[in-house]
Amino acid sequence: MAKPYSTSHIGFVSSGFTDMRLSGAVKEQLVDMLVAEIDNMVPAMEAATLAATPDKKTLDDTNRTRLNYNRTRELMIERLGELESVGSEAVQAGIEHLETHLKKILHAAESAAAKDRVNTIKPRHLSAVTSTSAEQTETTESIAVEVEEDVLEGQISGSALTPSVVRKMSRAFAGMSVTDAAIEELLLWYYEVVDEVGQNIREHAQLGSNPAAFIDAIDKMKDLMMLGWMRRMLVKAGEDAEERGYKRIDVEQLIHLDPFE
Repeated sequence: MAKPYSTSHIGFVSSGFTDMRLSGAVKEQLVDMLVAEIDNMVPAMEAATLAATPDKKTLDDTNRTRLNYNRTRELMIERLGELESVGSEAVQAGIEHLETHLKKILHAAESAAAKDRVNTIKPRHLSAVTSTSAEQTETTESIAVEVEEDVLEGQISGSALTPSVVRKMSRAFAGMSVTDAAIEELLLWYYEVVDEVGQNIREHAQLGSNPAAFIDAIDKMKDLMMLGWMRRMLVKAGEDAEERGYKRIDVEQLIHLDPFE
């Protein structure tokens, strides 16, 4: 009889989804819940597999056709530089990424074909997607430069970080808009971090203090002034929003971020 997942394994997997600690009892409950879900999942998948191919002997995912595992693995290995092999987790992640990329390309090509009022995607539609993608990348890069110039100008003139600058940064670096509530939260965090780093600088500037800690505090303040901190927070929040299918960053995407990291 197959053994259920170990609580330590479930705890390790769960750490990728939450920064909070899980009690032992919660881990045990999660094991039971996942096994119960397998009880529901496998019979449904088995029925779907047999309905699609009655003489099939292996359980299949009838809802989608995946990229070939072995072929993808071989292609990934061929492109390695320093490493020697590719783990199964990396192959699965690679397949997920490639299929998402393929879906984006096809959706964009479909739109181009629809504009031509045809039901067949042709090379010109893919070419349109490629050129559009290149234009978007170029536009994003120019916006990023504009944002950094605006921010640097503001820092030099002594003006405060404003919501409008955060909105620009969100569009440039996260690729989406940000709500007013999220901007307010980010600005509060930003100035809290500035205060803490400033305090560290004052403490470590005393004679006999650890010079390494002082240099680290100076580097952090420089990063804050150049808004590297804000850029990282927006990128992480944007990635979470995209994974959840949201079109903009809200306070919900900031919950699991550590502003003092």
